[in-house]
Amino acid sequence: MGIISSNKTLSKRQINCKETFDVTLSLTAEPNIVSNPTDIVLILDRSGSMQGSPLVNLKKGAKKFIEIIDQATDNAQDGNIGSGSHIGIVSFANTATADTGLITSVATLNSAVDALTSGGRTNHADAFTKALALFDPSSTNAKVMVMFTDGVTTTGNPPAPVAEAAKAQGVVIYVIGLSGNGGIDEAALKQWASDPDSAFVAITPDDAELEDLFEDLANNITKPGATNIVIKDVVTDCFKVVGVSSPTKGSATMLNNTTVEWKIAELGKNASEGASFTFTVQHLGECKGDVEVNDSITYTDCEDNQVVFPSPTILVNCDVVITPEDCPTPVEVSIGGCNDCVEIDAGDLMLQSLGRILQLDVTLRRVCPHKRVALAAIVTELDDHDIEHKRGLKTFVVPAHDRESCTDIKVRCIKFVLPEQLDVSGTGTGICNTRRFRASFIAHYIDNDFDCCGDVD
Repeated sequence: MGIISSNKTLSKRQINCKETFDVTLSLTAEPNIVSNPTDIVLILDRSGSMQGSPLVNLKKGAKKFIEIIDQATDNAQDGNIGSGSHIGIVSFANTATADTGLITSVATLNSAVDALTSGGRTNHADAFTKALALFDPSSTNAKVMVMFTDGVTTTGNPPAPVAEAAKAQGVVIYVIGLSGNGGIDEAALKQWASDPDSAFVAITPDDAELEDLFEDLANNITKPGATNIVIKDVVTDCFKVVGVSSPTKGSATMLNNTTVEWKIAELGKNASEGASFTFTVQHLGECKGDVEVNDSITYTDCEDNQVVFPSPTILVNCDVVITPEDCPTPVEVSIGGCNDCVEIDAGDLMLQSLGRILQLDVTLRRVCPHKRVALAAIVTELDDHDIEHKRGLKTFVVPAHDRESCTDIKVRCIKFVLPEQLDVSGTGTGICNTRRFRASFIAHYIDNDFDCCGDVD
């Protein structure tokens, strides 16, 4: 089968400037389908949300998959799955249907795919159940499920226990998800699929890509396991590699501060086998926003497997954050195991009446380096006639930053205490009143080079 899946994932979705995160590469390889006969069940979602182009493209993808397996199993596209392998079709909506058994006739398989129509809800548990029932427990063939779905479970029993039971019986589960037509539960797909998640789950927002996904999977399934694998990953100049972990298989080295190399002598030659490798990357420079991590990544092996890794992005936040007020200091309390009650003096707290706390954040845009900023926050309360009543004024000195260029500074957690006895809403319903406030801000540089008229002799 060769390399049947590849992935590249990040340990974090977003970071602050100069922070680190982990990058994980993963591969899965399996033996050749000719020497390793395989029973494959395609589990296809035909629920109502598949109407239109999603169902059309799903059919194209499933038929392309069948065509490639046909060619690979007997080196001829003769309409018959050879070498002891079989394919079956299960489709599902409110319930699942075994549209074929595990058979070798390409014409019968294609007819079952062409007959699919969309409608109904989404019952993943019944789909896994019907697919598992197709396998012959006494057969020595490898057992594979390829589940396609475009939605979350909306009817039936929980799918996870059925998927776990299938995996416990040696079934390998791949999941293809279409997220662009109502959303999917990515965590659920990863739970159903075989491990590692990154190697057995593929998600696309575009149904036009379904044919390519099915084609890539079928092409990889038909190749032998891979030997003399070399992967070279180069990160962009927004990052540098700061650490390399030992891979689960093979060896890895850091060639320079932007490049790592992972080598594996062989993978999946005799049975399905996965491998992963993690390295640590640190952000540097002034790159911010949604930043692509990859500069390039190359893969080679002796079997000429065609492997494509995704190019993930990470959100980099380079704003300077200032918190001018500390949070309240809590009092720690412990109760012994045999104590029924405890009495503690929590100290003094100047509480005059019930009230609200208003906490404000404000961002100062493009503050120049080496200049302090004077900031004032003003809060007023509006009565029923939109007349403003003063509620507070706070002033702060925002420290100067030492970035090379102007940058945004976020000032967080400016707190105002608003007692209920000052409520001017006029409704007279106590602390459940809706109270309306208005916040205003004034800011200017403290440090400047202004010299009015210069020195006078």
